[in-house]
Amino acid sequence: MSATKTRKLGLTSKIIIGMLTGIILGLLLRNLFPESDFVKEYITEGVLNVIGTIFISSLKMLVVPLVFVSLVCGTCSLSEPSKVGRLGGKTIAFYLFTTAIALSTAILVAIAVHPGNASLVTEGMHFDAKQAPSLADVIINLVPTNPLHAMSEGNMLQIIIFAVIFGFAISHIGERGARVAALFNDLNEVIMRVVTLIMQLAPYGVFALMAKLALTLGMETFGSVVKYFFVVLGVLLMHAFIVYPALLKAFSGLNPFTFIRKIRDVQLFAFSTASSNATLPVTIETAEHRMGVDNKIASFTLPLGATINMDGTAIMQGVATVFIAQVYGMDLTITDYAMVVVTATLASIGTAGVPGVGLIMLAMVLNQVGLPVEGIALIIGVDRLLDMVRTAVNVTGDTVATVVIAKSENEFDEALFNDTQAGKVAPGFNAQVHAEESKLNR
Repeated sequence: MSATKTRKLGLTSKIIIGMLTGIILGLLLRNLFPESDFVKEYITEGVLNVIGTIFISSLKMLVVPLVFVSLVCGTCSLSEPSKVGRLGGKTIAFYLFTTAIALSTAILVAIAVHPGNASLVTEGMHFDAKQAPSLADVIINLVPTNPLHAMSEGNMLQIIIFAVIFGFAISHIGERGARVAALFNDLNEVIMRVVTLIMQLAPYGVFALMAKLALTLGMETFGSVVKYFFVVLGVLLMHAFIVYPALLKAFSGLNPFTFIRKIRDVQLFAFSTASSNATLPVTIETAEHRMGVDNKIASFTLPLGATINMDGTAIMQGVATVFIAQVYGMDLTITDYAMVVVTATLASIGTAGVPGVGLIMLAMVLNQVGLPVEGIALIIGVDRLLDMVRTAVNVTGDTVATVVIAKSENEFDEALFNDTQAGKVAPGFNAQVHAEESKLNR
């Protein structure tokens, strides 16, 4: 074999290529065969749907075992209950703080840009909002009556509670507990290895997801709400690439540009899957092996963030509230806007784990300030694409919080964070991918 080898594309480059080629293919098929039943049945709902769904399912398959095993491993090393309490308090406080910033920024920008106008048709619109759970139900449902049922349902908060209790029990039974802890550490390595193997399929999964999106996204819905769409998009990008880096620098002193460079894979996965939970295996792997966060921190803050941290959703709610108020010609006072910030921020925890949580929270906010819930129907058409972007924002916020908290707890490897080669040829996710590819190409 020649001593000079062609430089191989990294995972990020492959995912971007898969994303772009998928979009191009989808747009070509959409324009060349706009009414083709064959394309719809055998390509859109056939090949592309199968590949994309299998890829997302393979990621979701790992979420529950990864969260449970990783969190048990982390809790085993936290023998003091006060440390978990302090860690939980810091995590929730940081998530609520960034959510409040996201909402305030979104409202201020929406007021300044004024995306809504009364000329939009609102007659005949209807939206059925699901009922949000009461505060009492939220607190009661934190503790699982059946841990196995919680795992089968993917109820993250209940899984986190059970894993923390289970991990503490292991850490307090001496030698027998040490043997069980060793078993869980081995299981954690196995699961991470499975994550590495599945990630090699990512470019193909992303290709299928993007192609299907380009084929099915109704572009005609953009016409009436194009200004709303770009206001939300602009605030999302500002929050991800200005607010988060500023908070990272302020609270940890770390280089924001290094962070942005290392978070790209996670953002691409979140964008293509539109699911924080499906992206969780990649987020944890990146935080530990590229950012330098200790497992005991990452295994706690990231699953919690995937459940309750909804900065992207909060931005959508802030802009949507102003937009709907403008469409219906209703003036909101400063008190109303303050109520929006408080309600949506607290609701991000209160409605965690509830299906369709974003729209439930928006319905709660609209009811709180006396706006018609039917206005949500105006923005449903563009919500799918915005959902992809706000998921990328959410996982970025999860990782920023994790790095900041790990640094404050002295559970952070700053040398690994500053190592620009970490994750390429150093131990970790991309290094394992590199090793697997080397074996295949021998």
